This record gives sequence, C-alpha cells and structure tokens, in this order.
Amino acid sequence: MNRNRNAVTCGGCVLSVAGALTATSVWLASTPTRIRLGRGFENEGMDLTVLFTELPLVFLAGATLPALAYAFLARLLGGRRTRDDT
Repeated sequence: MNRNRNAVTCGGCVLSVAGALTATSVWLASTPTRIRLGRGFENEGMDLTVLFTELPLVFLAGATLPALAYAFLARLLGGRRTRDDT
C-alpha cells in the first residue's frame, strides 16, 4: 500500500513539473507575449509587467491543473478504500 501511495505521489509531482514547464513555454511562444516582450524600438512598446502578472499565474495554473486531474483520476480509478484495507 505504501509503495502505491509513493508512486502516485511521485507521478503527480512529475506531471506537475511537466505541466508547469509546458504551460510556460507555450505562453512564451504565443503571439501576444512575443508582441509585448519582443517588439519595440529601444524598449519602446515593451511591456515587462507581463513577467510579474501573467507569468506566475501561467506557471501556477500549469503546475496545479495537471496535478489535480491526476489526483482525481488516481482516486477515481483506485476506488475508495476502507480503514481495513490500509
């Protein structure tokens, strides 16, 4: 039982890291982000506030949503266990 719980926890952590990195890279490659960060002559027209406002939210959402979905599926497929099964 303990090994199964450790595997589920490790799988959720790996999925969370992968989701956060994927969400961040997709956000950086998107057209609106490239326009805000890369366009502008001598820093005119660059909006660096997106690094402080959007980037943390994208990173947290990318880390949280896959982990929650994984936990939900693990709970759903694992079934409910009684205290006698532990």
